[in-house]
Amino acid sequence: MPYCIDELKPGMSASFEKAVTERDIELFGEVSGDMNPVHFDEEYARKTIFRGRIAHGVLSLSFISTVLGMKLPGPGTIIMSASTRFKAPVRIGDTVVTTCTVREVLPEKRRVIFDCVCRVGETVVVEAESMVMAPARPKA
Repeated sequence: MPYCIDELKPGMSASFEKAVTERDIELFGEVSGDMNPVHFDEEYARKTIFRGRIAHGVLSLSFISTVLGMKLPGPGTIIMSASTRFKAPVRIGDTVVTTCTVREVLPEKRRVIFDCVCRVGETVVVEAESMVMAPARPKA
């Protein structure tokens, strides 16, 4: 059940947890077309600053979409913008915990600003500010 704009308050938050698998990286590469060898070729990736294969940064960013579109506000939410900072790599087997917290509600245009963070353990891997259009209360 989605939260409507009039139900959202600063400080509300929701989370999503996902262990990143080899299959996730393969499927994301196929869907996105991003077949960069840093994601697929261990020998190549060992020679980079990452010292081994990493997941696509945008895969972690997609977990923010999961929280906003499925949990808070939930179905019917439209992401309007996002400002993102990739802070650390995610590797196969890492569990990413993504939390989005309401910072500000702008009810006149059904906009909500969220502070979002993806972590692996205590390490922040992605920080983002996202603005969404929240669902309106259905008319009776």
